[in-house]
Amino acid sequence: MRIEHLRERSDLGVISAGTLKSLGVSNPWRRCVPGGPWQRMYPGVVLLHNGPPTSDQHLTAALLRAGPGAAVTGAEACRRHGLPAKGPEIHLLIPGTAKGSGQLILERADPVPPATDVGGFPVVAAARAVVDACRFLRTQDEATALVAAAVQRNHCTVADLAAEARTNRYGTNLVRSVLKDLGRAESVAERDARRLSRKIRLTTQHWNATIAGPDGLVIGRPDAWYDDVGLAWEIDSRAFHLGPRDYERTLARNARYAAAGILVLQTLPTRLRDHPQAVARELKAAHAAAAARPRPPVHVVEVS
Repeated sequence: MRIEHLRERSDLGVISAGTLKSLGVSNPWRRCVPGGPWQRMYPGVVLLHNGPPTSDQHLTAALLRAGPGAAVTGAEACRRHGLPAKGPEIHLLIPGTAKGSGQLILERADPVPPATDVGGFPVVAAARAVVDACRFLRTQDEATALVAAAVQRNHCTVADLAAEARTNRYGTNLVRSVLKDLGRAESVAERDARRLSRKIRLTTQHWNATIAGPDGLVIGRPDAWYDDVGLAWEIDSRAFHLGPRDYERTLARNARYAAAGILVLQTLPTRLRDHPQAVARELKAAHAAAAARPRPPVHVVEVS
């Protein structure tokens, strides 16, 4: 059979060895040897060219290997949701039993959780994907970054993640630790900021509090608010806060702070991580400067 006809029967050039044999290709593996025109993706799964497979071809081959009813979870599912998950493996939840191969993880689930079509692939909900991805991460910072991205981009809530971690407890110690440690912190940077603030004894109960002026109009929602002196501390992270239009919003926010007489200290997460002693000096100096002038007539109207 001509290669064009085989490709028509394939999915993105991915086809099972059984289908090839039914189409008259008695030994497809002969064409999958080094230098051959095809390549073996997984046991029983062939790609009808010998070049580097695309991510969609990788996932198509994995789903073909897994069989009907499989759903994508873990790092690959996170990436399909637009989340910055690390990990080259493809993790699938399946209704039966099958053996994984290489970087393909096949995990039996009873039942397989509901999946939605994301770009033509069955992908589990973001909360389940994040929890499963965290099972294969090694550091708390990596897991915190993924959790923060999922929550701040409105893919799921902290409660959703906690429920998934309780339901699927195997290998979830890291994500459960992150959820416990994160509390109301929304990123690794904010967590580090809380620790630094406690260390230098500039404690505040106001994290992510909404600040308003005497007219009741909202001015901002700083990462930390030192109410005694009217000081706002913003941890401006590109990784967690900056989207296409966020730069303009940041400028507008700073203009509102200035107009209200609020002193604001802006800190990059990388500086907080790499130079905490310098940031501590800057925070102390900003607090002293704020204390040296009359406190602006602003107040906390809401605490998250």
